[in-house]
Amino acid sequence: MRMANKIGLVTAAGSGMGRAGAITFAREGAAVAVVDLNKAAAEAVAHDITSAGGRAIALSGDLRDDEFARDIVKQTVKHFGGLDFAWNHVGHPGPSMVEGLDMKEYDQVMDLNVRTVFVTTTVALPELRARGGGALLFTASTSGLSGSTFSPLYSAAKFGIVGMVRSMAKRYGHEGIRINAICPGPTDTPMLRVFVARPDSQLPAGETPETLVTKRGGQNPMHRVAQPQELANAALFLLSDEASFVNGVALAVDGGATA
Repeated sequence: MRMANKIGLVTAAGSGMGRAGAITFAREGAAVAVVDLNKAAAEAVAHDITSAGGRAIALSGDLRDDEFARDIVKQTVKHFGGLDFAWNHVGHPGPSMVEGLDMKEYDQVMDLNVRTVFVTTTVALPELRARGGGALLFTASTSGLSGSTFSPLYSAAKFGIVGMVRSMAKRYGHEGIRINAICPGPTDTPMLRVFVARPDSQLPAGETPETLVTKRGGQNPMHRVAQPQELANAALFLLSDEASFVNGVALAVDGGATA
C-alpha cells in the first residue's frame, strides 16, 4: 500500500476530486480526515471509507473561520495521533467579472482560495515536523499557470497558490517537508458546472453549461475533460513517498492543454 500508516486530511472532500482523493488515500492505507462545508457529504465519504475497512473521520465547517481552519489539523492529530500529509483542496471560482465587482466577492475568492489554506498550513507544518517530515499538496489550476479571460480573479488567486507553494517548498524542504501544487484542467465535477454557469459568465448564444463543459474539455490534445479519479491518482503520487524528491512543483493535469 502506497500510503500505509500515514495520516492526513483532505479539504473539500465531500465531492469531486476531493472525494476521489480521500477514498483513494484510504484505499492505499492512510487514515483520512474528510473535511467539507457540507456535513452530510463529509459523513457520507467517511462512511464509504470505513465501510470498506478504512479509517476516516468527518469534519464539517466553514474554513473561512480561522479557528476551524486550524482545528481540522488539531482534530486529525487528536483522533489519529499525528499528521503526515494534507491536501488543501478547498477553493471557489468566484465571479467572472472585473468591472463593477462587489469587493465582498473579491474577499470571498481570496479567503477561500488563499487565506484558508494558508491558515491550515500554519498549524500543519509543526505537526509534519514532529513526524520527521511529510507532504502538503495545494490545488491550484491551469488558470494559475496561464491567464484566464473566463475568471481573472480566480486566476490571480491560483497564481498566488503556485507562488506560495514554490516559496514554502524552498523554505521547508531541508526539514523533509515537501510542498507541491496540482493544477487541474477542466474536470468532470459539480464545481465545473458551477464555474461555467455563474450568472455573470455570459454564456455564448445557444450554449448551456453542459455543452460549454464539453467544449472546454475538448480544448486539449486529448479532447475530453478529466475524471476526478485521474486527479486523485496524481495527488496520490505527489503525497506518497514515491515522490520523495518532488518538491516545489506545480503539476498540470490537463491533457496537455498548457503544453
